[in-house]
Amino acid sequence: MDLLFSPGGSKTGRGGAADGQDLIKEGSTAGFRADVIEASMKAVVLVDFWAPWCGPCKQLGPALEKVVREAKGAARLVKINVDTNQQLAAQLRVQSVPMVYAFKDGRPIDAFTGALPESELRAFLKPHLGPVGPNLDEIVAEARTLLTDGDADTAIGLFQQVLEAEPEHPAALAGLLRCLIAMGESAEAGEIIAALSPELARHSDIAAVTTALELARRAAEIGETAGLQSRVEANPDDHQARFDLALACFAANQPEAAIESLLELFRRDRTWNDGAARAELVKLFEALGSAHPAVSAGRRRLSSLMFS
Repeated sequence: MDLLFSPGGSKTGRGGAADGQDLIKEGSTAGFRADVIEASMKAVVLVDFWAPWCGPCKQLGPALEKVVREAKGAARLVKINVDTNQQLAAQLRVQSVPMVYAFKDGRPIDAFTGALPESELRAFLKPHLGPVGPNLDEIVAEARTLLTDGDADTAIGLFQQVLEAEPEHPAALAGLLRCLIAMGESAEAGEIIAALSPELARHSDIAAVTTALELARRAAEIGETAGLQSRVEANPDDHQARFDLALACFAANQPEAAIESLLELFRRDRTWNDGAARAELVKLFEALGSAHPAVSAGRRRLSSLMFS
């Protein structure tokens, strides 16, 4: 086994698999150092030796994937086909499949053979996970608070932390996109959304950000808030200026001011431009998300105005 654990081998640095977002991947002899040895310095790595002709392997594979995903980034899974990686299998003394090794800190620490049920897989993995870190949803909640308070730089780091553990966490992904929009990186946010799977793009959290991105793009064409505010003060009945001011405030990360401007427009003339004030408020509420403190208050005030 000296070939696997010697200082030589793959030259892939720690910016490779160990730092990537892939919790589950197909491995090989060439990538073993990066995917397993180096990655195990940060998380437990399960190495599943399997073969296409092995029936029990087909039963074990999905169960392993499920258990690894449940670990929320504390474990990873590398699947090795013994037919195409015979030398590696021999060095690790794999005599039958499926066989699973657990690696930690660059060394194998445990192993089992056969297709264990999910309950036994969890029992096998649990002792090697160490202390459980913060709940991902709690991290997302903390990051959302920071973003609402205007600290997008700190918030984006927390959202990235969650995505490293669970790459398709909708709330964390939506939060990261909102941070990019708040930081003036709308183009990058749009590129990320365009690359998402249709299923993930339809998720309510992501759909809300898509609406926010649309508003941000429109606002970018309008101008600064100061000039629009001056126009409104000079002529309170300049409905277009008040409408544009709302969009500009939203783009400047001033959602409360944006809501206030649209509510005032609705109060003055709810029928202006085919009810544009109400329609834009609905979009803005969706873009901010129901958890935003300004949304519930804004909805209550809109309802009050509608039935007054």
